[in-house]
Amino acid sequence: MTISGALGFYLGIDTPPLVSYDPSKIGAHGKADIAELLSAVGTFIAALAAFASISIIVLRDDAHRLATILILLGWLVGVTMQTIAGAIARTRQ
Repeated sequence: MTISGALGFYLGIDTPPLVSYDPSKIGAHGKADIAELLSAVGTFIAALAAFASISIIVLRDDAHRLATILILLGWLVGVTMQTIAGAIARTRQ
């Protein structure tokens, strides 16, 4: 999990910007960059999963099986979104 998290964090956080990116065009008249959106949402989901995991450890709580599965799924979804965002950003021309 640590290696996949580090890979997703590196690929998702360090995305090269669009060449013709204009922040004033985001909104009703423009499109948001999908790589940046996936990176931001993936980072948020992975951070929530990490926070939930650490809070269970710090509070010495016994996590139910459902909570463990939800944390695992949150982590995997977040890291996968970050990795996809990095791949999209690096393959554009």
